[in-house]
Amino acid sequence: MSTIIYCIPVGINMTGIAETIFWVCAAILIYVYLGYPLLLALIAAFARRPEPEPDYLPTLSVLLSAYNEEAHIGQKIERTLKLDYPADKLEVVVVSDGSVDRTDSIVRSFHDSRVRLLRIPSRRGKTNAQNEGVRICRGEIVVFSDATTLYHSQALRHLASNYRDPRVGAVSGRYQYFDPAGQSPTGLGSIAFWNYENLIKTFQSKIKTITGCCGCIYSVRRRLYTPLPNDIISDLVQPLKVILKGHRVIFERRALAYEETTQSAQEEFSMRVRVVTRGMRGLLSVPDLLKPWEWPWESFQLISHKVLRWLVPFFLIGLFVTSAVLWSQPIFKLFFLAQALFYLTAILSIFVPAHRRWKPFAMPLYFCTLNTAALVSLLEVCRGKKYVVWETVRSER
Repeated sequence: MSTIIYCIPVGINMTGIAETIFWVCAAILIYVYLGYPLLLALIAAFARRPEPEPDYLPTLSVLLSAYNEEAHIGQKIERTLKLDYPADKLEVVVVSDGSVDRTDSIVRSFHDSRVRLLRIPSRRGKTNAQNEGVRICRGEIVVFSDATTLYHSQALRHLASNYRDPRVGAVSGRYQYFDPAGQSPTGLGSIAFWNYENLIKTFQSKIKTITGCCGCIYSVRRRLYTPLPNDIISDLVQPLKVILKGHRVIFERRALAYEETTQSAQEEFSMRVRVVTRGMRGLLSVPDLLKPWEWPWESFQLISHKVLRWLVPFFLIGLFVTSAVLWSQPIFKLFFLAQALFYLTAILSIFVPAHRRWKPFAMPLYFCTLNTAALVSLLEVCRGKKYVVWETVRSER
């Protein structure tokens, strides 16, 4: 029996390879988090797109997908009906996705012809609920919301105003997260992350179009709505379907939605795994938009803002491992120690609520939660895992 011996070919510089991997990983990370937003800001500086006046008022259907939301649904309907929008042009459609609490009876208690209930007997998930709900909506524009989300009084007006332009097929509002008790270990991270995301969407929209909406406050022309598979996240894929039909998707920063942050790292992690897994599966369902020769701007956005962002965990691992391999060199020793301290702070934050003393201590934990969730999500997609139904993770208000 012959013996095969594997060895490193003479002349290969392993230190050089490790350095190359380190700097490539560092360059991609810098591009993802800093270079891409700066490039967008530079391009957007030459774009001129004035904000429309909130005086265009098409008929609207606010669609609420609900599962066991007895604690919030009544208040949500009341607040929606009181928003600054003509009463004769507004309706609220609640799709109860197999709720087993008092959600249905609370909706039926509203003696207002503008409030309608569609009950789905067995749970089939949020995307299916939206598919079914859109079928019975009467408004020219459908606005998707959640039972726990609070809207600014003029949010609907600002969303609707963009539809004066017939080229616009969907409009997203803006999330503004808040941590009411100031106790969440990931609260500051959520707030900072979404402020950062909103800035990116502002630039994208000013230049041409965004490629993903804010799930609790986004809208679409009803005639352009595309029914989606149950395991796909609608606030990413529905806008992409609108783009494929030749329309723009706008980010309306004045249309504000207020949402409470999760109250634990576990809640945030579970939510992010579900959302990212559905997002990955959703992006795989529209492969044409990843072809730069057909959709140059859209593919540039999706690769820079989605694909590379989801691959960040691998670049972080590459950075950490190569800096450990290159420990003997002072600069890489410094990089290794900085990373080790960052990750140690994140781990300790799970057990010690240091963020209550100094809020920036929450940032490492949130960053690691996001990227660990992305790594797990990629593994879930590879093993064929699907997330169809959802569980509410927001605490009671």
